[in-house]
Amino acid sequence: MTFTLKSEDPARAAGGKEPVLWPERIACLTAETTEIVFALGLADRVVGVSGYALRPPEARKKEKIAAFTSVRMEKIQALKPDLILGFSDLQKDIARELVAESFNVFITNQRSLSEIGDMILAIGRLTGCEARALKLRQDFFDELGGLPRPRRGAPVPRVYFEEWDDPLISGISWVSELIDFLGGEDVFKEKSAGKTARERTVTPEDVIDRKPDILIASWCGKKVSFEKIRERPGWDQIPAVQRGALYEIKSPDILAPGLSLLEGARQMSGIFAAWGERALV
Repeated sequence: MTFTLKSEDPARAAGGKEPVLWPERIACLTAETTEIVFALGLADRVVGVSGYALRPPEARKKEKIAAFTSVRMEKIQALKPDLILGFSDLQKDIARELVAESFNVFITNQRSLSEIGDMILAIGRLTGCEARALKLRQDFFDELGGLPRPRRGAPVPRVYFEEWDDPLISGISWVSELIDFLGGEDVFKEKSAGKTARERTVTPEDVIDRKPDILIASWCGKKVSFEKIRERPGWDQIPAVQRGALYEIKSPDILAPGLSLLEGARQMSGIFAAWGERALV
């Protein structure tokens, strides 16, 4: 697929100005896309963002046009974006509505670290910023690669990542990749390739059987209750529960497959380091 620049506006050409890069008015339906567009230096082109967009802080000053699975259509129509960016198959219905209203919509569906890099580059190409996107993608992977990892021969923690508590849902691909990359072992790695939450559902008994050393929870949209986790029948047999190796990483830091993932990765690296120090005592 190739991306081209918008044809030059004759009126601008007559005034001796530079050709205009397409798009000029960008709307972002998710936190991931908002961060990337701002990181590409295109804040002045952004006319609307997701209500869940937290980074960068200046994004909060933009018009709020969407939750994750709903949009404020009247506001979007008033803002007249010429490109709308989103993420996830969960946005397929609102994408259909927006296309029916004649908007240009680009939805990505990244599930792995490499696909996150591809998404950064795709948005850069689509907005006429390929060189900046290439650097942003490289910086993203360089920072991941620079995070502390256990030395060779150090004990490897068995990790259970809980994305939801009822039913229990284990970690998605990019989370599983981070666990492995940072020196852990995802106890449900075989399930991480599941693109839907249903494919990553596990039972309490499954978790007990896998005997994780570390439990990291990130319940999208609500605070993790360690008390409830400890009270689950039979979970007092789990090493992570017995030794108090229970942690929370906030969902915006680990469940949004974009630049914010670096924050979650830093926290995960620290969790593994702390566990390693205890394991060596």
